[in-house]
Amino acid sequence: MFEFIKIDPKSRKPKYLQIVDVIIENIASGNFKIDQKLPSINNFSAEYYLSRDTVEKAYSILKQQKIIVSIKGKGYFISRTPLISKTNILFLINKLSTYKMRIYNSFVEYGGAEVHVDLQVYHCDESLFLNLLEKSMGGYDYYVIMPHFKTEDFKHTSETEEVRTAIRKIPKEKLVMLDNNKGPSDDCFLEIHQDFEKDIYDALTEGLEKIVGYNKLVLVYPEKTMYPYPRRILHGFRKFCVQHHLDFEVYDEIYDEMILKKGDLFIVIEENDLVSLLKRIRERDLAIGKEIGVISYNDTPLKELLGITVISTNFVKMGQTAAEMILSKTKGKIKNEFNFIDRNSL
Repeated sequence: MFEFIKIDPKSRKPKYLQIVDVIIENIASGNFKIDQKLPSINNFSAEYYLSRDTVEKAYSILKQQKIIVSIKGKGYFISRTPLISKTNILFLINKLSTYKMRIYNSFVEYGGAEVHVDLQVYHCDESLFLNLLEKSMGGYDYYVIMPHFKTEDFKHTSETEEVRTAIRKIPKEKLVMLDNNKGPSDDCFLEIHQDFEKDIYDALTEGLEKIVGYNKLVLVYPEKTMYPYPRRILHGFRKFCVQHHLDFEVYDEIYDEMILKKGDLFIVIEENDLVSLLKRIRERDLAIGKEIGVISYNDTPLKELLGITVISTNFVKMGQTAAEMILSKTKGKIKNEFNFIDRNSL
């Protein structure tokens, strides 16, 4: 194998990334075959005067990409010839919610057989995100990132200094930012985002004719949660109410003994709060959509089935657009469509 492996000591590219690239190139060109044994870490480091850590880091990336496997006592073997020719993508999302998975599933569906996608979830946790990114660095053609993090007091932030530094290590032609345009990169191959403040303002304005029929608007916005939401949602709601002279209140959750009044219109962010609210409405025997209104944030198939009015970005469209633009190598920054969907609860 050594006759096909060339490491350039004068290159500015780190040696471990050179190893990753040259092995992938040789598999793609047919020089290396599936099940073929790679040189051991010791032999590789001795041949090219490299440290064991350098070779081990390269092999670790290749293992994570399932391009090679290690068999205890036998060594490293090539395991994934068919996928080398595909576009390999790391898809980093902040939580396994229904709507985030709709983005991912749409992305995979429209990417089709031309892409191989590895899904990783970092749960809005900075440390986990940094660890996942470090382990995968250099191993993918594209890095798709949804930048949503939580602070120490469980509030939302789009970035930290450490996250910004880590993301800057990704070549900009490989970086795709989804969902949040206030994230840690101003320069990337592709950005498809929501404008959280403007989106809720515009969507509520679309439903203004019905909304003004209610006495008070109540936004249920979770202040502290494991998966926090951008405060721009709150800002957009307040702006809408003030400009249209609407009475409003903001609560951080639906309480068990919360008093519901006829003429209230609730706008609910969290799924759990929506369930609690619907239970309270049923207990009070209030007519939903007539005596009391409900608007939910982010659409799901269940909300559609239940006839819940929603304000929501088009998650399927976001995933589809990202996949199509990556495959066509089309750069750009796009605001994803956001809709007011009127159903029976308003």
